[in-house]
Amino acid sequence: MVRRRAFLEAGLVAGVSFGFTRPGLGTEPPHDTTYAQDFDELWETLRDRYCFFGSKATDWLKVRKFYRSTALAAGSDDAFGAVLGQVLSELYDAHTHLSDPPDGTRRWPLYDLMVERAGGEVLIAAVQPGSAAEDAGLSIGDAVLAMGGVPMDELVRDIQPKCLRRTDAAADTWSLNVAVAGRRGQPRQLLVRSRGSTRAVELPLKPRPQVSAVEGRRLNGDLGYIAIHTFGDSGVVGAFENSLAELRETRGLIIDVRGNGGGDTAVARPIMGRFITRRKPYATMRRRDADALGAPWTESVEPRGPFTYGGPVVVLVDHWSGSMAEGFPMGLRSMGRAVIVGTPMMGLGAAVFSIRLDRTGIQAQYSAEPVYDALGKPRWTLRPDVEVADGKDILAAGVAALEKSIP
Repeated sequence: MVRRRAFLEAGLVAGVSFGFTRPGLGTEPPHDTTYAQDFDELWETLRDRYCFFGSKATDWLKVRKFYRSTALAAGSDDAFGAVLGQVLSELYDAHTHLSDPPDGTRRWPLYDLMVERAGGEVLIAAVQPGSAAEDAGLSIGDAVLAMGGVPMDELVRDIQPKCLRRTDAAADTWSLNVAVAGRRGQPRQLLVRSRGSTRAVELPLKPRPQVSAVEGRRLNGDLGYIAIHTFGDSGVVGAFENSLAELRETRGLIIDVRGNGGGDTAVARPIMGRFITRRKPYATMRRRDADALGAPWTESVEPRGPFTYGGPVVVLVDHWSGSMAEGFPMGLRSMGRAVIVGTPMMGLGAAVFSIRLDRTGIQAQYSAEPVYDALGKPRWTLRPDVEVADGKDILAAGVAALEKSIP
């Protein structure tokens, strides 16, 4: 049967081993082979192509032994997909998950809250502006005690990966943030302690506001401002260029990618090309080569006209800037064309590949090609040049940084 795989941001790569040997299957009772074949296809594909095994505590062989029999016993495609979702969660990677899971499955982080452990408690570290969490008055420093009536420690134990060789703080942080994200299509109820008092907080489903993909305007002091809400729409390039033309003569420009979940390099790269006059490298990338990552290659940006914006540029980011919305500010900074202002970002460090399983048609994505800046620094460690404390005014900090950059 012909395999049907569509890869995003990269071409098909050769299968590699990463030091694993496929265990013997043993003797199994007669059954429909659909789930067995699709489970093996997913597990083997990640075995050969997932790029972050070197930094994970995941025992991928154990994952197969732990979940395969449950997957084969699934009574429906939805139940089978739920098992695959658990398999992917063993990598505790917010870039690696089912592509379109049904309502009732756990959301991947970050959703609208960021939490962390401190002093034995689970504390809110950031709240997404405009979210149901902000509407409910949740604040930085509030302690989350329970979710849906389940104490946080119990909930996190259920979510945490089951197939780790060792404890990993990153897996714990991922599990905490999956817990407070709740389930797709469902409201949430949190029990929180705030300033010494405990209260139940209802978080209803809140549709995201309908906004233009690109919004531009002038700020006081003859500064330009362009917000890019997604890199996942090909129309963004033209909309950005229209705004840039109107702001061509401004003293400096702020580009806002806060809350932007990412998208396609093919959208971000031509936008970056409006700020340079010659071809420049903006990133380096790598790919799995047998048991390790192969040699890096360089990705570059070509200049684009009809004019080049030559003034100083600041890019605003926050915890909800993810994937290409991390690569975009990193690229402009690598080319010497922007200062990054805001909070640390989501830390999604790779281009993703997409896989569509041959028999059930279930689709997933996974981290495949690590991304680095032009000097080789990993994207997942990227920090702003001007770091703004959680809860503070990022736009005001961006304006101040831009004013300092203007001759």
